[in-house]
Amino acid sequence: MLYQIVSLLLEVVAGIVSGACLLRLYMQALRVPMSVRSGNPLGRFVFALTDWIVLPLRRVLPALGALDSASLVAAFLLQLAKFALLWLLAGAGGGLFALPVLALFGLLSMAISGLTVAVIVYAVLSWVPAPSVLSGVMARLVEPLLRPIQRVLPLVGGIDLSPLVLLLVLQVAAIVLGNLQAMSLQTA
Repeated sequence: MLYQIVSLLLEVVAGIVSGACLLRLYMQALRVPMSVRSGNPLGRFVFALTDWIVLPLRRVLPALGALDSASLVAAFLLQLAKFALLWLLAGAGGGLFALPVLALFGLLSMAISGLTVAVIVYAVLSWVPAPSVLSGVMARLVEPLLRPIQRVLPLVGGIDLSPLVLLLVLQVAAIVLGNLQAMSLQTA
């Protein structure tokens, strides 16, 4: 029971903070304005959650073009810490070398889940006729992923089905990732 409680708490805390690190990475790669002056509430939230870990890493890890390597490493380290704590809590029996692999799969799973949530929020906000700062931010995050699908899939009765197709692709990716993780853990 204690393991389940701690596991849940670690999953939530590490998930929120590492997810925010991945969102920071993605928003910076797309050049989405995140400053206080931009009025982007999501950017302020991401900065508040991640500055404590990203800014010190940024002193030693240079950006790789548009890729904020400090945000990526921070997200990986948080996932690694989560799995290391769970491993210790489970008795630290074997599997130490599987922790980086678990962290990598955790990071990829987090990215797929985050994109899934972003597509759902984007779709819901698109139904509301009043534009808002958040709907603009969500559009900048999701529309680059929808454009390739929209080039291939025409409107059906005036309805854009590309968010639905993207959600299906993300779910298939999550299934494939889960199977790859299971196979990699069996061989480790």
